[in-house]
Amino acid sequence: MTIRTFIAAAVLTAGALTGTASAETIKPLDGGSVSLGELSGVAYYTAEPKGYRVVVTLARTETGRAVRFETILGSGQSVTLSTPQELGATADAIEISRTGDTVAVSRLRAEPTREASALN
Repeated sequence: MTIRTFIAAAVLTAGALTGTASAETIKPLDGGSVSLGELSGVAYYTAEPKGYRVVVTLARTETGRAVRFETILGSGQSVTLSTPQELGATADAIEISRTGDTVAVSRLRAEPTREASALN
């Protein structure tokens, strides 16, 4: 099974993780659906000697080019993925965290977008 086939199957068969206030756990290679505003896709992980490799693949549509994010999480670590919105609006964000042998995906209630600029 190719990774594309796996991701497509996971998106179609995974339990929805989107729009929930509490964290939803996922199992190794058992992808769960994720959504960041106009982007949607799948998240899954595999166990490796250095930690759990978490892979998130997102796209605007089925025909659009996908973006893949990968990180390795040790126990007690987390990573946040977000998409910006217009100035002053709340960003769409999810947090993927690992506690022991459990990996969870949570929708975050992000703060309004802020802009920063470098001083010359």
